[in-house]
Amino acid sequence: MKYCKRCLYPENHPLNLTFDAEGVCSGCRVHEEKDVLDWEERKEKLRSLLTEFRSRSRSLHDCIIPVSGGRDSYFIVHTIKHEFGMNPLLVNYNKHYNTRMGIRNLAYLQSLLGCDIFTQTASPSIVKKVTRESLRQLGSMYWHCLAGGTVFPVQIAVKFKIPLIIWGAHQGNDQVGMFSHLDEVEMTRKYRKDHDLMGMEAEDLVRNSKELTLADMEPFLYPHDNEIRSVGVRGIYLNNYIRWDSKAQHEKMIAAYGYETSVQQRTFDTYNDVDSFHYSGIHDHIKFLKWGYGKVSDHASREIRLKRLTRAEGIALVRQYQDRKPEDLDLFLKWAEISEDQFWQWIDRHRDPRIWQKDPSGQWQLLDSVIHHEHDQGVDAVRLPRQEPCHFQLNPPRDPNAVEDKYILIGRGWVDQNE
Repeated sequence: MKYCKRCLYPENHPLNLTFDAEGVCSGCRVHEEKDVLDWEERKEKLRSLLTEFRSRSRSLHDCIIPVSGGRDSYFIVHTIKHEFGMNPLLVNYNKHYNTRMGIRNLAYLQSLLGCDIFTQTASPSIVKKVTRESLRQLGSMYWHCLAGGTVFPVQIAVKFKIPLIIWGAHQGNDQVGMFSHLDEVEMTRKYRKDHDLMGMEAEDLVRNSKELTLADMEPFLYPHDNEIRSVGVRGIYLNNYIRWDSKAQHEKMIAAYGYETSVQQRTFDTYNDVDSFHYSGIHDHIKFLKWGYGKVSDHASREIRLKRLTRAEGIALVRQYQDRKPEDLDLFLKWAEISEDQFWQWIDRHRDPRIWQKDPSGQWQLLDSVIHHEHDQGVDAVRLPRQEPCHFQLNPPRDPNAVEDKYILIGRGWVDQNE
């Protein structure tokens, strides 16, 4: 397997990347734009764009912001509301795998920032059926989260005629460099299907299923093109206009609003995805079993590019976390109502044969890993220097007595700002 000589990404990255003559991946090359673009100019371009969508009535919302209790939501809402003076409507798709901490983060987000919010909680029985099918067809327990999270804001935009949706980072840009920041790529039905949904729309999932009906998939169906055009819906990515640095952004939000952080099972990043029992647990383990790398490689590659980790330090973190067995599988199996044997049968079907192979005894063997490529020829020529430390905070939880032992489907939605 070929690996980037600057970051840790392999050539089989599911979002697709390329390598130049020096062995540096397209994600690293596009990331270099962060240090040369005039971000003040980019920000003013965003300001002009937002002005076009500003409502003439302060009783109406100017835009929609998809939010969760575990990613960059605080930063996006704070920026759009307080720096640009917009009145956003927050929209949240309930992932069902919620931690208590994630529920609290979401409640404090809407309360401290004073925003209206719509949350969609699809029927648990339907979500379980969808999840069983996406495991069978795609080897993904997170398809419903991706599908619901990317379509519910569009459904709300159409229904309430709020044409502007503001998303955070475009991973086709930020991870793999499929596009330049200057391309100003926007969220579309096609991009969602090809990349967020792994090529499988809701209709496709039904077509290949004996368990699902199209009626079951209503929460995951993208509005018709005519509806999109009639409202003029656009989905912009904030990282095309603001220099994106997830770690620095989270730390500003921790200081300003007390965003809660948590140790994650299979990565060193304590800021992202604290709202989910599984994202950095069994979901990430599935990613590793399919592609031969996990979230720790994503996070380390990001920090290498931002010059907070050396490549050798990133590889050491992969060595530390890559083979950790998650602790949350039983919780998921009980919820999904499937056996462990069935679960592994579905996952094994989707292993990439370029990186996984069965040995004569029938055991799966990982054919390669970035940990074997620390000293590849050419690495020194493109190495980035570390310019600052890479320390992730663990701030005290708002509820130190809370026990994270089960999903919280629906929790407290609003809190007193003085709590």
